[in-house]
Amino acid sequence: MKCSGRISRYLMLLLVGAFLAPAWGGETWILLQECPNGKLYRVGQQRVMVLEGRPYEIGKAHGQLLAKDARALIQRILQFCMLSDLVREKNPTAGSLAKAYERLRPFIPERYQQEMKGLADGAGIPLRHVQLANVFPELFHCSGFALFGKATKDGRLLHGRILDYLSYLGIQCHAVTMVIRPTGRNAFVNVGYAGFIGSITGMNEKKIAIGQMGGRGAGQWDGEPMAFLFRRAMEDADTLKEAVNVFRRAKRTCEYYYVISDGKIPDARGLYCSPEKCLVLAPGETHEPELPDAVADGVVFSRPSGLKVLLKWIRAGYGRFTPAKALRLMDRPVAMSSNLQNVLFAPETLEMWVAQAIRAGSPNFQACHQPYQYYNFTRLLRHRGKTKEVKNAFVENN
Repeated sequence: MKCSGRISRYLMLLLVGAFLAPAWGGETWILLQECPNGKLYRVGQQRVMVLEGRPYEIGKAHGQLLAKDARALIQRILQFCMLSDLVREKNPTAGSLAKAYERLRPFIPERYQQEMKGLADGAGIPLRHVQLANVFPELFHCSGFALFGKATKDGRLLHGRILDYLSYLGIQCHAVTMVIRPTGRNAFVNVGYAGFIGSITGMNEKKIAIGQMGGRGAGQWDGEPMAFLFRRAMEDADTLKEAVNVFRRAKRTCEYYYVISDGKIPDARGLYCSPEKCLVLAPGETHEPELPDAVADGVVFSRPSGLKVLLKWIRAGYGRFTPAKALRLMDRPVAMSSNLQNVLFAPETLEMWVAQAIRAGSPNFQACHQPYQYYNFTRLLRHRGKTKEVKNAFVENN
């Protein structure tokens, strides 16, 4: 994905990389930059960042590898929230990022505080700015599905995640797929953005995949921020039951829906979470008014208009879904005009397909119109710098 100029430099980089770097899954991996505990690669049109170590070390490597991106995106978020406060000061859901953080802070695990400190030090950003930006999803409130068994062609579990979120803010220009190996915890892949340590789309080495969508309840901030809770499930859960229990037992905020799948079984659960309750639905189960319709061997969430279309498409193709056909379930109009990111997981084989939006305002900029990049997470986990290196060729998105 490219959101700004330097086209000739970028094309030259790809040309050089085609000769110097080997291919994984048909794509060339080009090393853009490295530092202790981290490496940054270009893979096709996308970027992959590999991080490992203790929390502070992971954060510092993140900050060093994506310093310019992290600074730019965090500045955009803080300016956006300040403007929202000025324009909509009488609306508490526009909120104050500082007030939100102060209420959320006691519930943020210490390891994530250490990682944010590392990110701030690595990127040269004030820690306070990093902390505020990382609770941004709590102020503003997508679609998801998991199909398996009779719903797919060969019974394979296919888990789709559609992120629709403030595309005009330019978040997509700072997208990066992160492969993170935290010391003593599950390794996982986090399809995220520079400067954010939380997770909203991910899969771990134990074949657990999770996606979320926001609901109502902005201002209910006396709990663990959603993106940190999500990440904690990726790092700590080895089974579907354990992943569900992370959310069930947590001190939760706002209102969120989650699709959690386990490729080892295969099986999936849908969660409706608010500060007061955690409703867990098995495939095919419904619940009024939050989850009014369902299909057998499937968990499907979306906004009301999107859910109607998504379920229609699923029923029309029921029993014939392959990865290629499942990707089409994330097209418009299920994906909204603000479609930032689409990801399809095949947790049984630890495979994934990722599409990222380009700059808003471009024709068909949404993620669903962009090419999907294939990744094999098993290969990602095994990678230890085996790719031939193209040095001094760092390309940043602005």
